[in-house]
Amino acid sequence: MTKMWISLIGIGLMAIAAVLITVARYKLKGVFRFIVSTVAFICLVVGGILGFLSIA
Repeated sequence: MTKMWISLIGIGLMAIAAVLITVARYKLKGVFRFIVSTVAFICLVVGGILGFLSIA
């Protein structure tokens, strides 16, 4: 049961990262684009780690 929640949180973080990258690429410029892209990258990495932990 715990692995299911970890997996769902990981999938959610990856989805949030995809939305943030889309917003940063098409709507933002300058420093805001860099900040949102960095947050998206962090979400993607954390989501990937949680996804790996749910498998292991």
